[in-house]
Order: sequence, then structure tokens, then C-alpha cells
Amino acid sequence: MQKSVTATPPRALRLGTLGLRTRSRSPSTPRPRRYSFAALDSFRYQMATSKVQPESNSKVLILGAGNFGSCLAEHLGDSDHRVFLWAREEDVVKHFNSTQKHSKYLPDHTFSKNIVAVGPELPDGTFINEMDVVLFAIPTQFLRQNLEILNSSFDKGKLPLLIFVNKGIEIGTDALTLEIIADTCGVEVAKAATFISGPSFAKEIVRRKPTSVSVVSFTEAEANKTAALFHQPHFRCYTGSDPIGVELSGALKNVYAIAAGMSDGLGYENNTRAMIITRGLAEMTCIGTAYGASPLTFLGLAGVGDLFLTCSSSSSRNYTVGKRLGQGEQLDTIIETLGSVAEGVSTAKSVRELIRKLGVVNCPIAERVYEVLYEGKSTNTAVTELMLLPQSRELTLPPTIGKPAEKLLQRLGL
Repeated sequence: MQKSVTATPPRALRLGTLGLRTRSRSPSTPRPRRYSFAALDSFRYQMATSKVQPESNSKVLILGAGNFGSCLAEHLGDSDHRVFLWAREEDVVKHFNSTQKHSKYLPDHTFSKNIVAVGPELPDGTFINEMDVVLFAIPTQFLRQNLEILNSSFDKGKLPLLIFVNKGIEIGTDALTLEIIADTCGVEVAKAATFISGPSFAKEIVRRKPTSVSVVSFTEAEANKTAALFHQPHFRCYTGSDPIGVELSGALKNVYAIAAGMSDGLGYENNTRAMIITRGLAEMTCIGTAYGASPLTFLGLAGVGDLFLTCSSSSSRNYTVGKRLGQGEQLDTIIETLGSVAEGVSTAKSVRELIRKLGVVNCPIAERVYEVLYEGKSTNTAVTELMLLPQSRELTLPPTIGKPAEKLLQRLGL
């Protein structure tokens, strides 16, 4: 007799990406349907996958020559892959190809000779379909328009390995990258997408300092391919299957990094920063759980790991924005002189909307960051209001979990 498995997972998984409610089943409720292992295997094989990857010398197109895109290009080029780094500025392309140096990011570093800059026009379909890997390092707010252009270039029957490293939530739609991919390229492409996130400053990766990241996809084979592509003695990859949680972690932590920077800019010290990091993690977990992510994801590299890094280092752009705000500078001046994108500034808007849509009531740090950025509240007033809040329980997860994730998973057929 063939073994079977019930469709109702244990409670730990019900708190995860399946997006099921936590209330218990009454005796009168019909028992869940049961599925055979063979049926589950058949479902798994229906999921989209990319073309077979070469054992070495992969052709990799990286779209986005910002700080992180450039550093990942160097990491893969130094690992003997053939890398094409797309930049939208013609002067960056020419300077790179004549000097093997980036005129804006890591300007003193000589990049691997395995890297060639391309652009400023987006590569065409012929070029893209010759690639084994296409990695998107485009800021979230510009991802949709680029995917709309590139979609017609993808051979859906022979996709390159698609990797996304941007962190943020789209303003206006509150969409995660997964939803943007599904909107522009279809659900099969979204299911095959892989996401990399974790505590990984670009300059330290380039200097080969030990680093670990999360590599996640709904399709296990795609996560494993991506991990194999990046894994090196100094760059360790851990795979997982909660893209929703990893995406939310990467977006949310930038907002709390701004809060930590504000604290340091005001002259507060270690106790305060530790409080912001810990309470920020609690808020992230509540928001993520209400959305439908696994709370365990926020305890991993993409969650607390990246949160700690971005909240405690002047190398973090979001921390820098917060610190300068705490020192009294105006946001417009900070943005003009920062030299790169701090996605937490735009993400704070989407997080504010997300909190309200989800009905998560206990996210005071995220609320105060929004008010400082967009409503003119002073950083001193924001801190005073936080400290005067009434006492409360340390962590209470939402009683109803996961409607946004449930809808997204249904759309993807998962």
C-alpha cells in the first residue's frame, strides 16, 4: 500500500509560506484531503527550471553595475566564470573596459579580466539566451520597467538561471520582487527565480573576507544551482525555500538600519542600538508572519544577520542616512550627496502601507522612521515618543496569518 501524507503541515509550517490560519480544527470540521508521495513528486517536477548549468566557466550577465552588482561580478569573475556587467552609463562602460576599474564603486580595485562591461542599451534576446545566468542587481523601484523590456527576450523553454539580489518593496503597488516577476514575465518564471540575501558588504566580499548568505527559491533545484555558482571557501551559501520571508527581511531591515543610524547620530550608545536591533527584529517578525512568511526566516542570515550588519556599520547606506538625520541634516541634502541608493528611504513608504493593510498594530519604530522621513518629525521627538510608549508584551505574533502570501502562492499555483 502506498504511503500518504496529509495536506495539513505541523504548526511550525503553518506559520510559514503556506499561509494557513493558526486556529485549531473543530471535531465537526472535515479532515483534510490526503495526497500520495507520487502526487507530490509529480507536482514538484511540474515547476519551472532553468537550462542545465555548466560545471565551470558559466556565462553570467549581471544587470546593474552598482556597488553590489559590481562586487558580485568580481566574485564570479574571480571564480573563473565569464561575466558581462551591464551599466546604463556609457562612461562607466568605457572606463571599465579600458582600465578594468569602476569609476564610481570600488574605484581603487582592479577587477578580474574575466569581466567585460556592456551597455548602455539593454542586451538583446540573442545575447541573453546565450547566457547561463542572468543576475538582477537593479533597484526594486526600477525592476518592473526593465523586466517588461526583457520579458520578450526570454526563451521560456530554456531559461537562464535567474537570480535577484535587490532588496525592497515597490512603491505604489506594495509588490515584492516575486510579484513584479509574475506580473511582467509570468508565474512560471517567478517560480524559477532565485533570491540571494544576507549580511554581505560588497567591499568585504571583494577582499575575500568570510561571508555567508541565504539562497532561496520555490524550486529547490534552482537554489542549489545558484549556491553551486557562488559557493567558495570565503563565500558560503545556505539554501532555503521561503522567498517571501527572505524578500521581506531584505526590505524591512533597511528601515530599521535608518532608525539605528538616527540613534547614533543623536549620540546614544550601545544599549540603545541593541534595543533598536532587537525590537526591530520583533517588528520584522510580526510583519512577516502576518504576511505569510516563516518566523524562522527572520532568525537566519537574511533576517537578524543582515539586520545586525546594516544597523551597526557606517558602511551601510541606510545607517548613514539615519545617522546624518540624527545629526540634523535634511533628507534632500543627504540623498543628493550619498552617492548611491539607500533603499530603506523608499521602502519606508511601502512598509507603512503594508503595516496598515495587514493590521499589524505594534510597529512603532517603523512608524517613527516614516514620520521622520516624510512628515517632518524631528529625530529627538521620535525617540522620546518611542520611550514613552506604555509597557507591553515583548512579542505577540498575529492571530491570523498569511493572506498576502496565500494569494501570491495561489497565483503561482503552489
